Amino acid sequence: QVQLAESGGDSVQAGGSLNLSCVASQYNYYYCMAWFRQAPGKEREGVAAVDRTGITNYADSVKGRFTISKDNAKNILYLQMNSLKPEDTAIYYCAEHWGDCNGDYSIRSTREYNYWGQGTQVTVSS
Repeated sequence: QVQLAESGGDSVQAGGSLNLSCVASQYNYYYCMAWFRQAPGKEREGVAAVDRTGITNYADSVKGRFTISKDNAKNILYLQMNSLKPEDTAIYYCAEHWGDCNGDYSIRSTREYNYWGQGTQVTVSS
């Protein structure tokens, strides 16, 4: 059973930066890994995804501000978040599924993902 553990969430002011991490309990080179987020009263939405090919997909709302990366040697997924806005406030979850990411579908749907972390809270104040 794969376990994912997120960390790095915090409370910051608008314009600030955070770097989220997600540690996987098992070797995850062949997995598509993604970050999703869920704000109060809203559905969970995809933020970014990456797989072994290095191809990335981003939600339009975070393009140019967030960067997803993966350290295959350490089984760690990262999300560098810059120029944070109050609307980025949410619980951020990492998720993974076997195989390469399926283009932008990898951030449009949660259905492909078998494993999820417990989430880390990001709060951005204006």
